[in-house]
Amino acid sequence: MDKASSTRAPEGAVAIERAEAPSPVVLVCDHASNHLPARYGLLGLRADDLFKHFAWDPGALAISRRLSALMDAPLIYGCISRLVLDVNRDLSDVDSIVETADGAIVPGNSGLTAGERERRAAEIYAPYHVAVEDLLAKRAQRGRRSALVAIHSFAPSLQEAVRPWHCGVIFASDSRLGEALVKGLQDQDGLVVGVNQPYAPSDRVYHTMSRHGRRLWDSGRNDRGAKRSSLERRRPEGLGHAPCALAPISGANEP
Repeated sequence: MDKASSTRAPEGAVAIERAEAPSPVVLVCDHASNHLPARYGLLGLRADDLFKHFAWDPGALAISRRLSALMDAPLIYGCISRLVLDVNRDLSDVDSIVETADGAIVPGNSGLTAGERERRAAEIYAPYHVAVEDLLAKRAQRGRRSALVAIHSFAPSLQEAVRPWHCGVIFASDSRLGEALVKGLQDQDGLVVGVNQPYAPSDRVYHTMSRHGRRLWDSGRNDRGAKRSSLERRRPEGLGHAPCALAPISGANEP
C-alpha cells in the first residue's frame, strides 16, 4: 500500500487508497477482508471457516487494487469480515448480522442484545459509509463527477448449481453505467457476462450502491446523480486478467 495515497480510519473498519486520484471511477470493496477483531474471537466458528465465502469475497480486494492502479482510481474497502456485520446490507435487514452462514450456525451472533448490535453498527457500518460519503462529497466539491463501482466475487457453483458466468454486472433502474460495463465486458473474447446474474438488486446485495447513489442525487452534488454498478467476479477462474478486461470502464463514465 502506498502510504502517501492511503489512509485508514481509527476504528479500523475501513481503508482508503488513492483518495485524491483523478479517475471518474470510485471503487468500493465491501467484503474485502475476513478479519475478525480480537474481541469477537472466532464467533464460535473454526479457523478455516474464515476462508470460506460467507466470511468475505476472496480475490475481490486484489482485483480492486489492480483496477485502482490501472485506472488511477480511488478505492474504499472494508477491513472487517461480513460475519461481524455486513456493510452491504441495511441495518434493518435480517442478514445484516447473520446467525447462520451457508447452513453453519454462528454462535457469536446468536441472541445479540440491542446494545451489541448498535455497537457493531457504530464501529463498522457507520465509519465505512461515512468514508464513502465524505470521499464522494469532496470530489463533488472539486467539480469531479463520480461513477461508483463495487467489486465482489462469487463462487463457481452454489448448492450444486453451476454458475456459467465469468463475471456479472448488477445495476438497478439507472442503467447508464451498467449497460456500458456489460457492453465493454462482452467485447472481451470468451468472457461470459451475467446481466444481474448471479445476483440482482432484488437480492438485497445493492445497499452500498443504492445508498450513496441516492444521497448524491438528493443532495444535488451531482446534477445527474452518481452512476453506479456492482461487478461480481467468479473465483478462482480468470482473476488474473480481470483488471485488463475491466479497465476500459474508466472511459465509459464521462458524461
